[in-house]
Amino acid sequence: MGKLAGKVRKRKSWWRWIIAIVVLAGLAGGAWYYFGRSQAEPAPPTVAVTRGDIQQTVLASGSLEANSVTSVGAQVSGRIETLHVKLGDTVKKGDPIADIDSLDQENAVKSAQAALANMKAQRLGKLADQTQAQQTLTRTEQLLKQNLKSQADYDSAKAAVDAAAASLAALDAQISQAELAVDSANLNLSRTKITSPVDGTVVAVLVSEGQNISSAQNSPTIVKVADLDTMVIKAQISEADVTRVQPGQKAYFTILGEPNNQIEATLRSIEPAPDAISTADSGISSSDNAIYYNGRFEVKNSDHKLRIAMTAKITIVLQDAPDALLLPSSVLGTANRQGKYFVRVLDPKTEEVTPHEVTVGINNNINAQITGGLNEGDLVVATGVSGLARQSGTNTTGGRFRGPPSPFGL
Repeated sequence: MGKLAGKVRKRKSWWRWIIAIVVLAGLAGGAWYYFGRSQAEPAPPTVAVTRGDIQQTVLASGSLEANSVTSVGAQVSGRIETLHVKLGDTVKKGDPIADIDSLDQENAVKSAQAALANMKAQRLGKLADQTQAQQTLTRTEQLLKQNLKSQADYDSAKAAVDAAAASLAALDAQISQAELAVDSANLNLSRTKITSPVDGTVVAVLVSEGQNISSAQNSPTIVKVADLDTMVIKAQISEADVTRVQPGQKAYFTILGEPNNQIEATLRSIEPAPDAISTADSGISSSDNAIYYNGRFEVKNSDHKLRIAMTAKITIVLQDAPDALLLPSSVLGTANRQGKYFVRVLDPKTEEVTPHEVTVGINNNINAQITGGLNEGDLVVATGVSGLARQSGTNTTGGRFRGPPSPFGL
């Protein structure tokens, strides 16, 4: 029995040694795996805080229009005898545009002048009649005092004077009408010489020489003259953005021909109603489409490089911060319930990672303006901050986590 008990004790001792060796080996392997792998891990990915310009903007699209377009028409009928301009010509106010065959208008002037002359000649005759009637009345009045004429003779002479005066007054009125007819005929004659009412550029020529035009129904358009020194962009602004824009704000735009050239403009006005407005009682037609309001932008165009109907992509500047501290918006993660952001900053010398509370100004969802909590050149860990508060002193990237994790509250 003693020998058997000794053998059992030896076996137990042997197994204890085996278990101890296995445990030590496991501990050694775990330590190597943890510390060796941790030391071999690369530094966490980081993004440096830089300086640059940042803007918060609203985008819109539209087309270019002339500041004003004047339709130059004809107010008299006739044949286009001479056309003095062609498409693209620059004209000044008063420059000749076209001449209409004026024969009918010249004849109308002559006819009106002849009618006026006839009226004036008739007036001379009526004036002579009035003078004679007045003389007769004077003699009759003298003879009546001498009882050589009766009262009836006097009354008849006075009636003749009054009738001559009335005829003369009626003729004077007819002469005034004849003079107006002459003025009207001369005006129509002058209208056969069409001139530009404004300075500008001829952007449309709608007639040709030899063409007959009629002004019976409306005033036919000869040419269109546009002011191209200042252009207007009519751009559609969505209802989601229109409350954030207001007249006077800076803007810039690009055209298809020069997509890299930003041209400055100014928001001049915003139309109070969308294009969808109708004459219905409700005021706005029912539609499932998005609502857009037209904003009108003004831009100088002294070189006339910008042309009517060009497509423009507008950027309206809501906020602008030049030379600001910038950090990619994605690095910030999501603000907590207090609206605060927390990031992790890596010290490249000690490889320690510490949390920083930062304040943010402009955030255009691409970059964010850092107004406090970071300095230029700081290396911000590019990984998300979720789970940071659950760490208990050691981060997963090899650097030691310094400071209490409680500010994250995540």
